[in-house]
Amino acid sequence: MPQTTVREPAGENEAPAGAPERARTRGGGARRRRVWWLSGLVAACAVLAQWVIDTPPLYFDPYYVWLAARDWPHIPLDQWPYSTVPHQVTRLGLVLPARAAQELLGDGQIAYFTVAALGGCLFFVGCYLAVRSLFGDLAGVAAALLLIVHPFFTLTNPYGVEITWSHGVMLPDMPGAGLFALGMAALVAASRRPGPRSGAPAERRGTGRAQTRLLLAAGTLFGASFLVREFLAFLFLAIPLYLALLRIGWRRNVTVALPMIAILAVSLVHNALVWGDPLAGLMSAASHGGESRDHVTRALALASFVRAMDDWNAFGVIFVVALVLTVVGWAVTRDRRLALVLVWFLALAVPLTLFAGVIDPHDISLRAWLLRYWFAVFPALLAGGIGSLILLAQRLPEGPMARFRLRTVVAPALAVVLGTAYVATAVRTVPYLPRDTAWNELRVHLKEHDRDLPVLWADRRLAQTLTFYTRSPWGEPLWHGQIRDFDHSTWTLPEASYGQPMLFTRWRGQESQILGGYRPTAKDGWRLMWRSSDGLLEIWGPARH
Repeated sequence: MPQTTVREPAGENEAPAGAPERARTRGGGARRRRVWWLSGLVAACAVLAQWVIDTPPLYFDPYYVWLAARDWPHIPLDQWPYSTVPHQVTRLGLVLPARAAQELLGDGQIAYFTVAALGGCLFFVGCYLAVRSLFGDLAGVAAALLLIVHPFFTLTNPYGVEITWSHGVMLPDMPGAGLFALGMAALVAASRRPGPRSGAPAERRGTGRAQTRLLLAAGTLFGASFLVREFLAFLFLAIPLYLALLRIGWRRNVTVALPMIAILAVSLVHNALVWGDPLAGLMSAASHGGESRDHVTRALALASFVRAMDDWNAFGVIFVVALVLTVVGWAVTRDRRLALVLVWFLALAVPLTLFAGVIDPHDISLRAWLLRYWFAVFPALLAGGIGSLILLAQRLPEGPMARFRLRTVVAPALAVVLGTAYVATAVRTVPYLPRDTAWNELRVHLKEHDRDLPVLWADRRLAQTLTFYTRSPWGEPLWHGQIRDFDHSTWTLPEASYGQPMLFTRWRGQESQILGGYRPTAKDGWRLMWRSSDGLLEIWGPARH
């Protein structure tokens, strides 16, 4: 079986082994600067995309994390809402950054969007670095930009065309996946640094310290990803196999494990001090699950990955095709880089699928048919798909003219045509998505009616988002009235709301309609008091109000 080594990506311009030390240093410095610049470019594109889609702060999970950050370290886990959603509020990797943002930037939209933007940057930059570490800068940038404009990361607004909650939302999936991808990039980089007993020449043997630093960084990033998204721990089980495929000595597993153990210990101590139970986070994650509201069979659970990619948007087929290409590419080339990304994918896909109903369709721990649960393997799939195309192209007949035409004419032209068609189609719906225009107009309206609008009723989803728009983006109170809410699943208004104004919207995403689809009308004794310019939000009051 032919073997290949994980080398510096093509085009990295390594200095020859006999080159002067100064030349090698200049080459390494140029590579590092290029990586920093391209990472910054990807991060800037991620922030720009978040600004373009401009999803308002959403309700339920991200809102409860926001409340937990506000109340930390005095989070009453025995009181609503914390008593019903403990697994969200025990994620220190989200709660503590959110608290830091609130302290620095105020308790408003600016801080919320800063945390969301940080999560997006971690994910897209992590994807770039992971793919780049295996197949070069061009492949890494292409993978990151493909994700940034993909509908899975632009159609996120439930007031418009919701597919999933992702970019611009303070949830654990993107930052957790990004931290893990960064850790994988560090592992691949470490495989190119000789270990302390690697048999390297004497003048290079000291670089074993560089490998140690990279392995410690990888372990730190892996541990941090667990603090953000608990089930990423499944990916840790394959760390010895990652190192074996990268030809890193098995004893170096200890180096990777040390910071992970330290982070876990800090988490246990924190939980013991704050919640009185060192296992509070682990227990809340383990107890999350039960009978699903969705129809689940073992056959449906077994097809969770394909369902997640296919059910929401046609462009999900990209990730299925990437998986197929990876399998074909590895079968033909036996390249260890493709084996690495296949192990990465399977390490998460197998437990996700099992706990999505294959083991017990009446006890669902992980809803693997949701897109967000697969974010952590997107970098692996894109690395495998793009890498397979590169490796298979290199195995074409050796005719110099044919190879020249393929590399300089056919491949670039095909990439431009496909890329242009993909981007144009992917972003076509974005300009028509509602941003937070309606909510900002509501903020102005509430400020202007601070005295004559003392109470406003809303279903729980609208009420939670509304709390951000009763204040300025920096968190300064603008409206001093009272928000009263009713359960979003109820079919009748509470008696206490009779004769008082209500905030209303017609949901465009996957959410159920307010009051089972009821709409206030003049015929039913309502009067329209205010409507946003795009018709998204309305305030209705009784005709006599």
